[in-house]
Amino acid sequence: MKRARLPLLAVLPLSVISFVVAVPFVAGDHPLRWESGSLLPELVLKGEDGTPSGGSSGRDGASATSPSGTDQITKVDTEWKKGMPQWGVQLYWEDNPRHSLEYIEKQARLHADYLVGLHANSVSVSFPFFTRGKTSTKISHGAKTPTPERLAHVLRIFHQAGLRTTVRPLMDETSLDIADGNWRGNIAPADRDAWFASYETFLTPYLEAAHGEKAATFVIGTELNSMEGDKRWGALVDNAEKVFAGEVAYDANWDNYVNGPITMPVNHLGVDAYFPVKAGDDASVNTLVDGWNKWLDKKATGTLPKITIAEAGIGAMKGAYRAPGDFYTKRAVAPQVQANWYTAVCKVVQERKMSGVYWWSIYFDDDPNTKPDDKVASRLDFAGRPLTEKAIKSCFTSDYAGPGTDSAS
Repeated sequence: MKRARLPLLAVLPLSVISFVVAVPFVAGDHPLRWESGSLLPELVLKGEDGTPSGGSSGRDGASATSPSGTDQITKVDTEWKKGMPQWGVQLYWEDNPRHSLEYIEKQARLHADYLVGLHANSVSVSFPFFTRGKTSTKISHGAKTPTPERLAHVLRIFHQAGLRTTVRPLMDETSLDIADGNWRGNIAPADRDAWFASYETFLTPYLEAAHGEKAATFVIGTELNSMEGDKRWGALVDNAEKVFAGEVAYDANWDNYVNGPITMPVNHLGVDAYFPVKAGDDASVNTLVDGWNKWLDKKATGTLPKITIAEAGIGAMKGAYRAPGDFYTKRAVAPQVQANWYTAVCKVVQERKMSGVYWWSIYFDDDPNTKPDDKVASRLDFAGRPLTEKAIKSCFTSDYAGPGTDSAS
């Protein structure tokens, strides 16, 4: 159902807290330059959570026929409904134009079955788009950007499996000179009018594909710290809502989330949450929970029913708690470190009555049923790590009913 767009997100008038973090961290898949700043309280969102616009309800445990009509898809035990937690995974897809549509569908079915096996009810499809540099005004496809048509096939298969779907374009950083400290969060387009016009042109076909395949959410931007609050977002979101009937969201990076108000005219806010915790490898789950809560409390105490953890993850390696988003380092493998982190994050989501969590990540071309090759794989990979998979299943089968069932939220 179409919902009215929210005004700029409001901020409760609570006290301001100052802090300084002295060391650099890596957030998500980019290096983060951390600076001191003031902390403002939790923002209050006034919109409703998005729901899939239609789709088959099906009976639990039923199978659906794939688009090719030759394979069966295992369906989720219980399809997501408004008010339930989003238990999901970020699926990152760097397309290869030489891959056939049959290959794309095969991989989508493989991942759908794996996600159902984890007891997930949601999936977010993240894929790259490109720019020419920090000051560029051009947004473009690249060889790794799936076409809207190919995206539609993947969404259709996930929808048939009963999964709640999110579409999430993500600015690739290969042209932003990461070695010099640049990343998607500090782009500075020379002409913002031209940048937003180019971005709208890029997004519109994907919004159409998402609408056609009944996606629940479209993330209009991710980790674009330097662009947040620009008045031009209003027109961009207006256009998106003319095309897409679902929820329009924005995913903030964790540093900006705790450091100030996120003023974006969207229905829902996600957070890419890589909060560093000063703890040893043998830290208990409760210690990690306390570490997360200290960060969240800088913004607001109490429940956070309007917030979704859009990305959470950590390397299965020693020393990871101090830089959970470190994509590049490959220290000694420590599976229990990753599993305990996942357990702690899930506990925070439930205790703070959040909307859900999406684990980062699975790569589209990988087979999630195989153990990662730690000689080449990112330590953040969780598929094929039994301890972490057990933690995810425990989270996704918990008795947490979701923020929509709690009158105090």
